Amino acid sequence: MERELWLLLYEIATKLDKRWGQWKYATGEIVVVYFWCVLHDRPMTWGVDPANWPDDLRPRRLPTQATLSRRMRRPDTLLLLLAIEQSWLTLVGTSQWLIRVIDGKPLAVSGVSKDADARYGRGAGCMQKGYKFFAVWASGPLPLAWALAPMNCSERTMARRLIPTLPGSGYLLGDSEYDANDLYELAAAADHQLLARKRQKHRGLGHRRQSPHRLRGLELLKDRFGKTLYRFRRQIERDFGNLVSFGGGLASLPAWVRRFPRVRNWLHAKLLINAARWFHGHPNMTADA
Repeated sequence: MERELWLLLYEIATKLDKRWGQWKYATGEIVVVYFWCVLHDRPMTWGVDPANWPDDLRPRRLPTQATLSRRMRRPDTLLLLLAIEQSWLTLVGTSQWLIRVIDGKPLAVSGVSKDADARYGRGAGCMQKGYKFFAVWASGPLPLAWALAPMNCSERTMARRLIPTLPGSGYLLGDSEYDANDLYELAAAADHQLLARKRQKHRGLGHRRQSPHRLRGLELLKDRFGKTLYRFRRQIERDFGNLVSFGGGLASLPAWVRRFPRVRNWLHAKLLINAARWFHGHPNMTADA
């Protein structure tokens, strides 16, 4: 399966890489070597060794580890990863789906890690050190919007960043952490109706002014339509589950993936690998592109 997924990633990376620039290696050449490393859960030093490539897949030339590491930090590399992501999102028409779900997934590191960018925060049922992956998913192979932050960054803080970037319109489902007036207002400005359970410690609405969009959302959750709609919030658990449920998926962060830029690139590559797996199961989608 690794071969088929890498070939899909190679095809789109080389197709979208239009600029060569002044570099010895094109950005597409750098990215596909990095994909090979991430797909096999190996460090860059492994991926630049010709012995770790099949003869029919090995690029004509491989960069050094220093070159690969340096080029993966450059803006043009990030732009190519984003171009691949946007191309696939456009291909499946995810922005047309009306139901979107927002949530976060912890990416923990060891408590004794020296990673200066990792922070302690609420993880999977306990306090953990590391990062958190925040996403708005619409049941497609890729999230509509996502971001990475240290573990101590709250869901509301990242929601304020993600909600305004959402394309199209629809219903945005979240848990009680997203029940805040300003998030309802942001969602409405982005042409979305936020639905979030009221936090248990708040029995009433209090004496402060309430957003009309929050009041509408709470009313929707009382009728049959709203309750049925809100059940779709569980879909993001399946989306996160699919992301980690195969060889080459997003498992725990390995020991060589530390500091924010490396974690971001690793996460981005894992998202694209998961999308490649989806397209491999839907060959007609890529054939029509």
